[in-house]
Amino acid sequence: MSVEFLLTSLVIVATPGTGMLYTLAAGLSRGARASFIAAVGCTLGIVPHMLAAITGLAALLHTSAVAFQVIKYLGVAYLLYMAWSTLRDKGALTVEQDTAPRSAAKVIVSGVLVNILNPKLTIFFFAFLPQFVSSAEPNAFLRMVELSGVFMLLTFVVFAACGAFAAAIRNHVISRPRVLAWMRRTFAAAFVALGAKLAFTER
Repeated sequence: MSVEFLLTSLVIVATPGTGMLYTLAAGLSRGARASFIAAVGCTLGIVPHMLAAITGLAALLHTSAVAFQVIKYLGVAYLLYMAWSTLRDKGALTVEQDTAPRSAAKVIVSGVLVNILNPKLTIFFFAFLPQFVSSAEPNAFLRMVELSGVFMLLTFVVFAACGAFAAAIRNHVISRPRVLAWMRRTFAAAFVALGAKLAFTER
């Protein structure tokens, strides 16, 4: 496992994106347990992209404009739904002292959808993994699975840490309605911005 791979993966994982935003929102809205489960969901959302890249399905997204556009706009629609739900106090950032816990399954499914509806992640894996696998590698498939596993582990650790931090400041947010209102608007705007970025992304 090269230092270059670890550092590159860490930078990519730590770069704010939809998964990070969702995990932070979970920590702020429902506490440490929810942020931990959200981190699990976002990490599991990487699996389909990893498998697609390793099995060569990323080539289809890269060459088929229709397949890419369909997945891309499903992702855009879901991000806009997240923004709307957040502003309506029914979505990613519903912060109350006595908030009823969402089921782990719902939190995980939402986390998976956040990552799975992003075709660029598949193409990223398709371009990223081969750089760290030698063409002379006798077990290239297993090597890519190993590297993907490390990437997923880093994702989970970073997301869980950020979610735990968000959960730690949750009470301060709850006690300040104006701060909560601005945070809700900020999260909604961030979801819209990420959706717009995805909408204008080319293959």
